Amino acid sequence: MSISSTGRVVPAWQGAWLRVEGYWAWYRRYWKSNVYSTGLQPLLFLLAMGLGFGSQVQAGPATGGLSYVHYIAPALLVSAALQNAVGESTYPVLSGFKWQKDYLAVTATPVTPGQVLGGHLIWVTLRLLLAGAVYAVIAVPFGAWLNAGAVLVVLVGAVTGLACAAPVTALAATTYDEGVRFNAVFRFVVMPMTLFAGTFFPIEQIPPALRWLAWISPLWHGNELARGVTLGGLGWLPALGHLAFLAALFTVGALLARRYFYRRLVV
Repeated sequence: MSISSTGRVVPAWQGAWLRVEGYWAWYRRYWKSNVYSTGLQPLLFLLAMGLGFGSQVQAGPATGGLSYVHYIAPALLVSAALQNAVGESTYPVLSGFKWQKDYLAVTATPVTPGQVLGGHLIWVTLRLLLAGAVYAVIAVPFGAWLNAGAVLVVLVGAVTGLACAAPVTALAATTYDEGVRFNAVFRFVVMPMTLFAGTFFPIEQIPPALRWLAWISPLWHGNELARGVTLGGLGWLPALGHLAFLAALFTVGALLARRYFYRRLVV
């Protein structure tokens, strides 16, 4: 079933924010069920790995001379943001096309497919900022932060998650089955990134022949930025390089997603 959009009548940003308003109307009724997966889950990882396992890890060159909890706290926020972004851009997007079909209903109004996509990406960004802020605040009593750079870590997490959300949204827009490919994304992309992109240990401990896999991982770039803004040691040029990688990934993903949204929602 395909329904043609009636055209770009609503201003671009207004149409996107109308979608955000719709997401918010749903979320404010069910936010409690999302607390664990957004703010509390990475906190549990911090307690288990940073304070539990981390108590057995001695500060040294691998952690930059810092305690393990300080080393791992920024990366856990970024890793959780990436996982949340991917989760919000797989089955929920497919549902908009295939099951609930709310994308079809919305584009029967003056709201365009591009505005539907924009609303989705804005909503994902807001969710990531909220989840990151919750984690950052709750982690304070556990001594996870050395300085106010934790505020910037929240922004880095949102940027990293958004860079992954755009291409995954494009993938979801080209999915017509029950989303079997999403299992492969989580199993063979997200989980390996979480384990081997510098979240729990420096990538220098990975064999050189495989280290390039970490370099092309958006999570590694996010981890480097997050540790740089709160722990220091990251120069301006490397920081710009990490940001450029994430920006390029988002731009390519957003352009593809926009193309596929129009192809699927406009006859």
